[in-house]
Amino acid sequence: MTGAGQDNERWVLPLGSAAAQDFSVSVTNDRDDWTHTSLRVADLQPGRSVRIDLPTTEVVVVPLRGSVRVFSEMGASSQTIELAGRESVFAAPTDVAYVPAGGRLTLTAVGDARVALCGAEVGESGDRKPHHLPASDVPVELRGAGQASREVRNFGTPDVLDADRLIACEVLTPAGNWSSYPPHKHDEERPGVETELEEIYYFELGASGEMREGADPVGYQRVYGTQERPIDVLAEVRTGDVVLVPHGWHGPAAAPPGYDLYYLNVMAGPGAERAWLICDDPSHAWVREGWETETMDPRLPFGGGTR
Repeated sequence: MTGAGQDNERWVLPLGSAAAQDFSVSVTNDRDDWTHTSLRVADLQPGRSVRIDLPTTEVVVVPLRGSVRVFSEMGASSQTIELAGRESVFAAPTDVAYVPAGGRLTLTAVGDARVALCGAEVGESGDRKPHHLPASDVPVELRGAGQASREVRNFGTPDVLDADRLIACEVLTPAGNWSSYPPHKHDEERPGVETELEEIYYFELGASGEMREGADPVGYQRVYGTQERPIDVLAEVRTGDVVLVPHGWHGPAAAPPGYDLYYLNVMAGPGAERAWLICDDPSHAWVREGWETETMDPRLPFGGGTR
């Protein structure tokens, strides 16, 4: 563990470096070193559409900004889901749409929109149907305490969303706080203890006050490995950047003073059990004990304002 970020070039994807066709971000198993998860992000002008075939990939459609119409075609059947969305990722949880593998998807912006497709490879399509999860049904969890306080929106976790392999959520960290902490990993199959999951982090930053002209806010993300499976990522992250976590301890994700940090997590793995089981780095697991006497950051939960 050098802390020099010697693997940044491989696992950190600045905005624009992973663009493809209609997507500003396109991370799929077309990469030689990536297998189970995918993320696509599209910025759409009013009325504009993007189409994609998903023969082996299940997805959750997540409006990051604005409203989106989701039209799915599965064989001879089709379905339209209207997603109300939100003003920004910091404004509120959003409703989402689940679409199983085996069909074609068309997304149409209702007004200006930015939309994410969180995906997992499932092979052959099953008998699941597209469905809508309202924002009111998205559990909002306040996790940690003190400067480790953050908000987690669990729209795509196993106890909320019926899916084959996909696990997804959003995490919002107030300015100056750390999240993804203590550092943890999920890269081994240990029944009841840990599951093997690839993970994608997609980042956005917003001003906790008024964004000043010319501001270029950055957060920070750390990933490090074991002696047997080394990895060394230490990255500045800006809006639209992606960090891939194939294995290893990851955390913290740090928000600088003055700027709130958002990230979208996409996870999936090869195991038969769809579960999000993590293991803390033993060197830092004791940090959780302090949360029992610390209070939650009063800035949480987010919502109700323009960010």
